[in-house]
Amino acid sequence: MSDATLNTREATPEAGFGDYVALLKPRVMSLVVFTALVGLLAAPGYVHPFIAFCAILFIAVGAGASGALNMWWDADIDKLMRRTAKRPVPAGKVMADEALAIGLTLSAMSVVFLWLATNWLAAALLAFTIFFYAVIYTMWLKRWTPQNIVIGGAAGAFPPMIGWAAVTGDVTLESALMFALIFMWTPPHFWALALFINSDYENASVPMLTVTHGKRVTRRHILAYTLLLAPLAVGTAFTAIGGWIYLTVAVVLNAAFLWGAVRIWLRDEATAEADNYKTEKQVFKLSLLYLFAHFGAILAEAALAPWGMGGW
Repeated sequence: MSDATLNTREATPEAGFGDYVALLKPRVMSLVVFTALVGLLAAPGYVHPFIAFCAILFIAVGAGASGALNMWWDADIDKLMRRTAKRPVPAGKVMADEALAIGLTLSAMSVVFLWLATNWLAAALLAFTIFFYAVIYTMWLKRWTPQNIVIGGAAGAFPPMIGWAAVTGDVTLESALMFALIFMWTPPHFWALALFINSDYENASVPMLTVTHGKRVTRRHILAYTLLLAPLAVGTAFTAIGGWIYLTVAVVLNAAFLWGAVRIWLRDEATAEADNYKTEKQVFKLSLLYLFAHFGAILAEAALAPWGMGGW
């Protein structure tokens, strides 16, 4: 059991509104909301704008619930890492049992209300996503295996599938491809980050690949996953959610991402440390643009389709 479940009297009762917002991991939530919205708008069929708004709202609440549960469980290791030490629970601004109560309450609310607003499949996918992130990834994989971020990446890949299901009540090839795009993107994205914050994971004894197998192996894995990601991303252009806009974005960004992965692979640790991991940080920033641009292109294709300008 995480130390976060221990007595929390030492936490201060002076949490402000911003601390409760931070508890929900708003930066992660923004990615969830955007990809879920793309899945919803790209899906065939019509959904009333108010229902669409409610669906995205409840998906966002579910993402926030996952973040709160993650912070509750991980408070003991969060306080050991510079990147996470100022989060509300390890910083003592929000009590651990309070974070747990918020996470559980928002989880139940988001799933029930999404079911009432849309359909059982979308709600079931959201419930499974929360469970996967909070239990499978946070409580099990993260502290057990260097493949934590590979398997755990599925949690972040479900939102566009949920948005799609909210409209169609179904899971199709197109929604599966959006899932796969995020799933395959997550390891090179996160490992690029791990290369230059590796000391955090060492201090907290988190078995990230950089800790268990070293940075040389991690560099090879980044290149391998990027090589697998590129054909998947470009190939999506030739499905119902793709088109010339998406193809152009995919070709340009996958070429850039592949080149970045090759540069990371070619570097040795002495060079990387000497320039403060400049290349790794550049590739990490590119990976953020990569995902938003791909889903932005899918959104553009869907927006132009009614005028005969999207797709093929």
